[in-house]
Amino acid sequence: MRKVVKYVILDILKSKIILSYTLVLFLISFSVFSLEDNTAKGLLSLLNIELFVLPLVSIIFSTIYIYNSSEFIELLVSQPLKRKSIWLSLFYGLSVSLVVSFFIASGLPVLYYEPTVTGLIMVLVGCLLSIIFVAIALLASVITRDKAKGIGMAIFLWLYFAIIFDGLVLFLLIQYADYPLEKPMMIISACNPIDLSRIVILLRLDVSALMGYTGAVFKDFFGTTKGLMTAVTVLLLWVFIPLGFSLRIFRKKDL
Repeated sequence: MRKVVKYVILDILKSKIILSYTLVLFLISFSVFSLEDNTAKGLLSLLNIELFVLPLVSIIFSTIYIYNSSEFIELLVSQPLKRKSIWLSLFYGLSVSLVVSFFIASGLPVLYYEPTVTGLIMVLVGCLLSIIFVAIALLASVITRDKAKGIGMAIFLWLYFAIIFDGLVLFLLIQYADYPLEKPMMIISACNPIDLSRIVILLRLDVSALMGYTGAVFKDFFGTTKGLMTAVTVLLLWVFIPLGFSLRIFRKKDL
C-alpha cells in the first residue's frame, strides 16, 4: 500500500498541471497580500479565490487522474492486493499531493502574512476542502465507466456546491422571509462544505456584523470552540461519507 501511495504522489507532483496550479496560486496569494494594506482584506480576497478554484481543481484533476489510471488500477486489482487497499492508496496519494500543493501555494503566504489562529484555520479549512473534493471525485469516477459522463458529473457537482446551492438557499430565504430561518440555516449550511468553510472563516475575520441577525446566530454557535469543533466534524463527514460510498462501489464493481 505504501508503494502505491508513494508512486501516486510522485506521479502527481511531477504533473505539469499541478506544478502550474501551484505556481499560479502562489503568485496570486502573494499578490493579494502585497496589494492590500490590511491582512484581513487580503484573507477575504484570497478566500473568494480559494472557495472557487480549490474545489474545482481538486475534483476535476482527481476525476481525470482516476480515469487515466484505469489500466494501472486494473493491473493492481489483478495482483494479490485488497481492493480496499488499492482505492485508499489512490485516495491518500491524491489527497496528500493536492494538500501539499495547496499548502505551498497558499498556506505559506497566509501563515507568513497572517501568523495567527485565523490564518491557521484558513489553511486547515483549505486542506480539508482539497481532501473533501478528492473524495467526491472518487465517487463520481467510480459510478460510471464513461469518462465523459464522469467528468461531466464532477463539473456539475462543483457547480452545485459553488453556485447552484447558494441560489437555492437565496430562493428559500425569499420565499419564507416571514419565518425564522436562522437556526435551520445552520443545518442547511452543513449540507455544503464550501458554504460551511466560508462561514467559519468569515466569523474568524469578525465580519459577522455584515451578515445581520443571521450572522449573530452563526457567531453564537460557530464562533465558540464547540461550534468550531462541530464544523470540523461535519467537514470530516464530507470526507468519510463519499469515500465510504465510493469504496463500497469499487469493491463490488466489475472492472
